[in-house]
Amino acid sequence: MIAKRTVLERIGHLFGRLYSPGFGYLLLAVTYVPMLLVIVFSFNQSIIAAFPLESFSLRWYQDLLADRSILVAFRNTILISLGAVAGSLLIGVSASYLMHRYNFRGAKLYQLVILLPFLLPGIFTGLALLLFFAMTGIPKSLFTVFIGHVVFCTAVVFKTVMARLMVLRRSLEEASYDLGANTFQTFFRVILPNMRTALITGSLLAFVLSFDETLITFFVIGAQMTLPLKIWGMMRAQFTPVVHALASVIFLTSTVFVIAFSRFILGREPAR
Repeated sequence: MIAKRTVLERIGHLFGRLYSPGFGYLLLAVTYVPMLLVIVFSFNQSIIAAFPLESFSLRWYQDLLADRSILVAFRNTILISLGAVAGSLLIGVSASYLMHRYNFRGAKLYQLVILLPFLLPGIFTGLALLLFFAMTGIPKSLFTVFIGHVVFCTAVVFKTVMARLMVLRRSLEEASYDLGANTFQTFFRVILPNMRTALITGSLLAFVLSFDETLITFFVIGAQMTLPLKIWGMMRAQFTPVVHALASVIFLTSTVFVIAFSRFILGREPAR
């Protein structure tokens, strides 16, 4: 027992040395330096992504705005992501409230059915959806992509909302009933407002997951294109710094959105 404890202490000491501030800075450098290089090369006049830079230019951003296929793919991605957020909120909130409020037979299986598409490998989920659409005669289109993304994203909303419901005081619901409110009034006027942070967080996660989902989309999409598949096709066919410009726009927009989300929404959440 003493020898085993000594080995565990040495392992813990080794991990403590590894996770030093220097190691943390190294992880940050590995993560963010390539992103910064992508942004830098997006302003380079040359088609070759290498130092020294030829000259500062907005050429690739102009080509990006002039490429209608990229704009259409971006529009499709935004529409699907917003639809996936709406669909996953509708199903995820309903399912989490049902699981939290009522004790019924088969609840564990019900929860597993919701979480399984997210836990399984994307290739299996995409193939299963492809076979389902083929058997039911539903043609592949943006609508089938929307269904696939809802199936995939519902689990995230479900777990996020479920975690909030677990810490929500039952006395608030009981007080609402004592004041004469019915089940629907209590849900929309008491429970939903107290789940605001969970709803926003779940929506953001669902949007991000749907926005960059590639594998499931590849199986169920038709002739139209989404942005991740468009970027993948551009990199395989003929890579140009337009991809750098597009990646920079996505990265900077996402960063601004996350910062705004953290400061102006979560920052206003009242302390409990």
